[in-house]
Order: sequence, then C-alpha cells, then structure tokens
Amino acid sequence: MRQEVGYKEKSGQFTKFGQWYADRVQDTQYRDAPWCDMFIAWASDKAGISQYVGQFAWTPSHAAWFMRQGAWTQKPEPGALVFFDWRGGKSYKGIDHVGIVESVKGSKIHTIEANVDGVWLKRKTRETDKVVGYGVPRLVKATADKPAEIRLTERPFVPASRSESGSPLDFLGTPPALLTAMVLMTVVLSLRFSGRRRGTHRRFSWPWNAPTHPHASSAPPSVKALPVAKAPPSENARAKPRPTPTPAPRPARTRVPVGSTTSATTSATTSATTGSTTTATRRPTPTRRKPYDPS
Repeated sequence: MRQEVGYKEKSGQFTKFGQWYADRVQDTQYRDAPWCDMFIAWASDKAGISQYVGQFAWTPSHAAWFMRQGAWTQKPEPGALVFFDWRGGKSYKGIDHVGIVESVKGSKIHTIEANVDGVWLKRKTRETDKVVGYGVPRLVKATADKPAEIRLTERPFVPASRSESGSPLDFLGTPPALLTAMVLMTVVLSLRFSGRRRGTHRRFSWPWNAPTHPHASSAPPSVKALPVAKAPPSENARAKPRPTPTPAPRPARTRVPVGSTTSATTSATTSATTGSTTTATRRPTPTRRKPYDPS
C-alpha cells in the first residue's frame, strides 16, 4: 500500500484500481469512477485480508457493512478505515470519502487516501471534525474467529438424544398431542353450550301435558302412558242389571186404491197376552158407475 503513494490517475479518470474492480464485478462503469474505496479493496485483496476489510466502491455501503459486523467505532486507531462527510454530518448516509489511518497524534490523524486533490494517492493529516466514524478490520476478524474459540462451558445446552425404541405413549406429552387435545376440548364445549342456547334439551310429554286435540295422540310412542287407577265399584254397580224389554212388531199396512170405499181394512194385530195373530176379512165393495158408462 505504501508503495502506491504518489499514484496519479490517467486521462479520462482511468486508474488501474478502477480497472481491477470493474473486471471483478463485471461492470465497466467503474473504470473511470471515483476510486478512493476501490483502492482500499485492491490493497486488501493484495494483502489477503479482504474478508476483514470488505470490497466496496460506494462508501456509505462500506460503512454500513462495518456496522453490521459490530466493528464500528468513534475512536481512531492505526489500520482502521476512516469515513468522512465533508458537510460535517454524522450519519453514514452522508459519507462521501474514505481513507486508511496510518497513525494517530493528539487530536489529528495521519492517513493514506486515494483520489485526493483531484488525481492523487497520497498521505494526509486530518482533523476529526469531518469524521463520521471508523471501521476496524481487527474487530471484524475477532468476530469471525470467535465461533472457533468458544469453550465447552460456553456452548449452548444440547438435549440428550432419545432412544429410537421409545414407547408409543411418549407422543402424549409432545406439543402436537397437547394441541390436538385442546382443539377437541374446545369443539366439545362449543357444541355443548350452543345446544343449550338453542333449547335442544329433551322434553317429556306427561299425561298432564297431553294434547287437547281430539285426533291427537294422548302420548308420544316413545313414552308409556301412566296407568290410571280404577275407582272402586259402587253399590248400584254391584246390583244385577235389569233386562231391556223387546218392542212388539208393528202390524203391516195394506195400501187402498184411491176412490174405493171400504168398510174395513185388512190389518194384522199382535195379541200381547196370547201372542197369536188374527187377520180381518175383506168385505166386497160396490163398483161405482163411471159417468160415461151407458149402462
């Protein structure tokens, strides 16, 4: 990196660092783009530490990467990347330049920066009033190497493995079984309470609730009618019933022609005492002369 101090960009803003980055990302627009951050990407790749420094061309994204790695600080140190906002802002979104801290002396930092004074890669001495923050590759490396340094007592609790030949009853204590039981209980309770609200309870038809309609049944087929107690027989019911008299047959009537005179009619009478029947004799009737009869 120090060997590159004094490098000057070529005509058309072309630099070897921009060419290298454009070939790496397969995008030719970086060949003549601002190259302060692309120089750091090139230098870290040559040193074999790009995984701790990061490879970016846009400075706000580079600062955000250090923040995500937990390697962002406000204290300068040699080897840290320093990010500037020339407007004096303190948000990473306003960062527009980056350099490398070479040393710290009092309240000033000595840096190596690319694309300064228009076309140069050179050393600079800076005040810290324009500094937004510092990205520290050392902290990135410490975070990346931490999983390999975890002690046995720092490892998370690992549950003991269960034997493959477990009992089928072990399923009852599992979360799926508990969830299934809760769902079934909820369904049963909802059906029970909804049935009570709709009045679907069973209602019995007792004799005192029998229907009054003459053609309606006195009790439903599924309910047996209660036996009705019989009253004790009265004194009149115990007496022997009297026989009902049979009425006598009426005499047969004989039709008499209209206009005939009879002295007597034939009738049949029934004697109540003897039970015999007598028949009256028919007397001859004189014939009536017709008006037109000449005799």
